[in-house]
Amino acid sequence: MNVRVAITGLGAITPLGNTITSTWNALISAVSGVGPISRFDASAFSCRMAGEVRNFDARDYMTPKEAYRTDPCIQYGLAAALMAAHDAGLEKSGYPAHRVGVVVGSGRGGVTTTERNAAAYLAKGPKGVSAFYTPMSLVNMTSGYISMKLGAKGPCINVSTACATGTHALGEAMKIIQRGDADVVIAGGTEAALTPLILAGFCQARALSQRNSEPTQASRPFDRERDGFILSEGAGVLVIEELSGAEKRGATIYAELVGYGLTSDAFHYTQPDPAGDGPYRAMASSLADAGLEPEAIDYINAHGTSTLQNDRIETRAIRKAFGAHAGRVAVSAPKSMLGHMLGAAGAVEAAVTALSLHEGIIPPTINYEHPDPECDLDYVPNKARKQDIRAALTNSLGFGGINASLVMKKLS
Repeated sequence: MNVRVAITGLGAITPLGNTITSTWNALISAVSGVGPISRFDASAFSCRMAGEVRNFDARDYMTPKEAYRTDPCIQYGLAAALMAAHDAGLEKSGYPAHRVGVVVGSGRGGVTTTERNAAAYLAKGPKGVSAFYTPMSLVNMTSGYISMKLGAKGPCINVSTACATGTHALGEAMKIIQRGDADVVIAGGTEAALTPLILAGFCQARALSQRNSEPTQASRPFDRERDGFILSEGAGVLVIEELSGAEKRGATIYAELVGYGLTSDAFHYTQPDPAGDGPYRAMASSLADAGLEPEAIDYINAHGTSTLQNDRIETRAIRKAFGAHAGRVAVSAPKSMLGHMLGAAGAVEAAVTALSLHEGIIPPTINYEHPDPECDLDYVPNKARKQDIRAALTNSLGFGGINASLVMKKLS
């Protein structure tokens, strides 16, 4: 039996806003969420800008005691999950608790808590470490916390695959529903890795942009003058459920989730395979899983990090996967406005892809000013585009050579 899966709820915390609506409106208005780092003194770093979450108060979603005992990674993920669950109307859905699952991942987990407790240990020894350090920092704790808050007693797992985390979480959630282990799954990714240690690591790896005098112009995927990505933070969570159940209860259906592909480059721990074979196979696999030909895709939400090699290799892979159709499909990179949210990126971009299908609008790739001969697709430059979209694909590529693609389409 072919179980069809619908996207019925969206939630997000991002540098562009603390709801999916504010994030979406900023994206289609070509607004950048990148700015100078204000959370700590970044004057000694080669990159001094980021996509910070602003004006977020965890006490809007939990008690003050709970906020004190949770890392921002958990807080962002829980907030996005509660918004997605409310958007989907889960509280009135009638699903039995044991048929509701959670798959919300993170690439880094509670790294803010780890850094603080490491400093306390060095200053005071073992007694300086919080009794809550372990649960606050565990990478799976966001899924656990969401399940407790929402009473979801079905499958509850974590995915941690670097920058592909959110996309893998959604794909695995779809498969959980299709194999009959749950009727509805709350799925996505969360990240709060904007800390001195993480920033220093990426700076030392020379992965980040150094266009510090022009932060809103620093993230420029596919542009010839790109010089690295922008570290960002936040969360994206979606509610997905069996289509028949969603229709029966009259839920809003943003899109149908129809295909999932995942591969490994098996090449290098940070550098993607120059041939683009891994992302090509992920896209091809997701299309096969969806039962669609490449020509059915009208929009690709690209990984598009604004790094020299990644953008060229993703373009190469798209050309390989889509052949002659590659020149006709619209491709855009929300990271030009959001920055790179690491483990949360794929989930936020999946929510954006679903909204693109639902609203008939493609967000642009901003800061696209200088064409790169090796990046020669239609990147929807600088201005959102109104377009009817039948089906769309979203890509995520992660350190370790990890690739994931999802395919969505309008409900038919």
